Amino acid sequence: MILNIGSFDIASKYSVVLSQFWCKLTECQPRSRYGPRIIEFKGHSRLNFRFYRPPLVSIIGFRFIGRDTRQGNEVPVSKVFIKTHGCQMNEYDSSRMLDLLKETHGYEVTESEEEADLLLLNTCSIREKAQEKVFHQLGRWRKLKLKNPDLKIGVGGCVASQEGAAISQRAPYVDMIFGPQTLHRLPELLDGIAGSTSAVIDISFPEIEKFDRLPEPSVDGPTAFVSIMEGCSKYCSFCVVPYTRGEEVSRPLVDVLQEIIQLADKGVREVNMLGQNVNAYRADLEDGSQADLAYLISLVAEIDGIDRIRYTTSHPVEFSESLIDIYAEVPELVSHLHLPVQSGSDRVLARMKRGHTVLEYKSKIRRLRKIRPELSMSSDFIVGFPGETEADFQATMDLIEEIGFDQSFSFIYSARPGTPAADLPDSTPMAVKKARLKILQDKINQQSMRISRGMVGSQQTVLVTGLSRKDPGQYQGRTENNRVVNFSAGDKDLTGQLVNVEITQALPNS
Repeated sequence: MILNIGSFDIASKYSVVLSQFWCKLTECQPRSRYGPRIIEFKGHSRLNFRFYRPPLVSIIGFRFIGRDTRQGNEVPVSKVFIKTHGCQMNEYDSSRMLDLLKETHGYEVTESEEEADLLLLNTCSIREKAQEKVFHQLGRWRKLKLKNPDLKIGVGGCVASQEGAAISQRAPYVDMIFGPQTLHRLPELLDGIAGSTSAVIDISFPEIEKFDRLPEPSVDGPTAFVSIMEGCSKYCSFCVVPYTRGEEVSRPLVDVLQEIIQLADKGVREVNMLGQNVNAYRADLEDGSQADLAYLISLVAEIDGIDRIRYTTSHPVEFSESLIDIYAEVPELVSHLHLPVQSGSDRVLARMKRGHTVLEYKSKIRRLRKIRPELSMSSDFIVGFPGETEADFQATMDLIEEIGFDQSFSFIYSARPGTPAADLPDSTPMAVKKARLKILQDKINQQSMRISRGMVGSQQTVLVTGLSRKDPGQYQGRTENNRVVNFSAGDKDLTGQLVNVEITQALPNS
């Protein structure tokens, strides 16, 4: 059946040319909120978007779960529990799984594994320890399945992509296995369990298809993640991501903007744009040129209601001049940057195949801080990479002090099967690696505390995210430089607002 959905308006800030849109339907009902339109952002002559498809064109038939009005009986609602390991991309993917399962099968989320009808584990394979956590978790869930044979168990994420059928060999009670690029096929996989005597598996790489099949995002508070690209094509010698999430694929610019508009309409005030290599984002425009991350940021800043913009994780090689310049043009872009460097030694960086030197990294930070002197920096560090000497480690410590990193994700190197670095000789004792990691983390914590104490007495703009978990009588929010702030504000509901707060005390982990 072909249906003319028609046209409708969106935010008043935009100059909008309404257009009609034709959608081929299968079993879904048309919903105008996915409306097609031509959007002309003021001051952006390169931009003339035409939507020729909604993000949700075809849905696998709906299951209506709730009250059966014909019989007058209550039909039990199925419940899903999702446990997420790893990065912010996985957090985003888990939230989209929930959106999808609620849309197609009527699932409700539960915080209790024991009362769930479906258990999903969204996995991470960046380190060996994280990978082993998967099978420890599955072992605990096996006991639940022995008590309830109807319980369904699914494994997604990067371990699923990397291990595939090997998971079902080690854990034969798992019902379905799917990769990061096939989470949108969860409804089909779930329906396929009933007719299968073994785990249903789909770990293919259908590029950007999954975003076309996901429903409108749900909102939980004034901040939200938005995935703008998938995969990585850098092939650092230590990293498994290109093998588990595929090479870089960017979402169409118009799709990203539409999702952020939907989020803003629901009260989101801060968006964090995600990608394994987010500043490699590229999107084709009608005039034949390409939009990069900087251009996307400039457009997102024009969306009504979006007061703050973040992005992660970026790569130094892709940190372009246009991205540096955008910090001078877009005040909504926060003065905090997570830019992984991994090591402060050129020798180690070369063995890691990072594609840049320490001097090139520092040069980019210097140019950024000419524009934003207050810019705070966080990074990733790998300690004990094969062949790392004491001099190499000291170079990393020197870089940490020079840049003034005040937050980090730092770990001892973990060899990942199939990566080039896994074949490098490694003679550094584990005790030495652990000692180096402690030295590095202590230094980062000291610098973080020094910066936090320096904020005492100042006024900071805080995005209020809700009530404090520790003290419901206080509000909690976050500063631009990623500090959590707790404060009292009487009876006013300030959630989602930007407020000026005087910092009176600095505590660890704030």
